[in-house]
Amino acid sequence: MVKAILGKKLGTTQVFGENGDAVPVTLLKAGPCVVIQRKTATKDGYEAAQLGLVEVPAPRRLTKATEGHFKRAGANPARFLREVRLDEDAGEVKVGDKVLVDQFAVDDYVDVIGTSKGRGFAGVHKRHHFGGGEGAHGSMFHRAPGSIGSSSFPSRVFKGMRAAGHMGASRVTVRNLRVVQVLPEDNALLVEGAVPGPNGGYVMVRKARAFHK
Repeated sequence: MVKAILGKKLGTTQVFGENGDAVPVTLLKAGPCVVIQRKTATKDGYEAAQLGLVEVPAPRRLTKATEGHFKRAGANPARFLREVRLDEDAGEVKVGDKVLVDQFAVDDYVDVIGTSKGRGFAGVHKRHHFGGGEGAHGSMFHRAPGSIGSSSFPSRVFKGMRAAGHMGASRVTVRNLRVVQVLPEDNALLVEGAVPGPNGGYVMVRKARAFHK
């Protein structure tokens, strides 16, 4: 069994627990998915399955190579493809197998992988949470980054120095989110907490690898 599924972030809301506490949750469209390609240790050097998220309508404009890739699998074209590693207890996974949300259960813990919102070019305050200098008139040091190195020695800026630059639009993994509700008939999943990316952004949900509360 493939211990992951592809989907979309639909939005955030809240549900109420049995004790009346409000629980912030994120609603995810999870699947249905189809195994498009199967990679094996003998042929490719590792065990993995490539999943495709089934969407309606399917994409129409495809390259010849992409069209042939889906035709060999006997599957409809998909916009969102991701590869999932398979472990020893995955069992027999074949091309064309369906991957559905019912593999998850309430109180399971999952990792959600997505692409964070792009923020464009950002300064050190927004990007790295620098404190800045005095805000009063005449300080002349409000939102500047401060010293970034010595002048005489080593006379260069060390790699990895935090500075202004492109912020967001990067792969983010949020670990150990609790599954609050599973809706198999709607291919939906409610997880407790926040998920990276905008509403409508693609995500991958996998069973938690390094679980801890």
